[in-house]
Amino acid sequence: MQRHLNTLYVTLDKSYLHKNGAAIEVSHNGETKLRVPFHNLDGIVCFGWDCCASAALMGACAEANVTLSFHTPHGKFLAASQGFTSGNILLRRAQYRFSDSPDASLEIARNIIAGKIANSRHVLLRAAREHSGKDINRCESLIKTTKHLLRGMQQVKKATDVEQLRGIEGEAASQYFSNFNCLLTNSQFTFSLRKRRPPTDPINALLSFLYSLLTHDCRSACESCGLDAQCGFLHAPPPR
Repeated sequence: MQRHLNTLYVTLDKSYLHKNGAAIEVSHNGETKLRVPFHNLDGIVCFGWDCCASAALMGACAEANVTLSFHTPHGKFLAASQGFTSGNILLRRAQYRFSDSPDASLEIARNIIAGKIANSRHVLLRAAREHSGKDINRCESLIKTTKHLLRGMQQVKKATDVEQLRGIEGEAASQYFSNFNCLLTNSQFTFSLRKRRPPTDPINALLSFLYSLLTHDCRSACESCGLDAQCGFLHAPPPR
């Protein structure tokens, strides 16, 4: 049997999540709204100030490696429920050694940044094909940016340290977001600049919200296989 792991998003405020046998049950005002088996889930994301979960559910999620996190109605992360850390200490020790090694960190970070730029370029190329023959100016602008991103991918291969990689990543992100407005087909929405804290327009708010969901899934994926989600290779750990 193939397992298709999914993330359950609970957006109904004042929902109550509890364990019902081998399933999670979501109820609201005493009425059952949803029941999902644990083995079908990889994560649960709750939105709202009054969304609650039982201790039994939190324990079952930890045992089943299902990440449970809580967010504000606007998507800001509040807290997460986590059980005992995976016993794969050898894997984490190897991860820490790689993180402390400049050469190993560079090799891993190089692949990550190359993949990120390649994905950004594919998004723009797809948009250019969709606008081909409809909006010549928009299509030309997108194609021009994809050429810049291609050069960025070539620069990634030649990077000699992670600081240089961070510069390449920043330049590629700037090029991508400079044409992000060309990806929007609804004239009621416009985008000029990526701003995170706080997002100043609907598009930036939506991007920040989606990044919060992606962060949840990435953290869940790392922890499910015994990796430390706080230990990376591109950015140095922040001082405490």
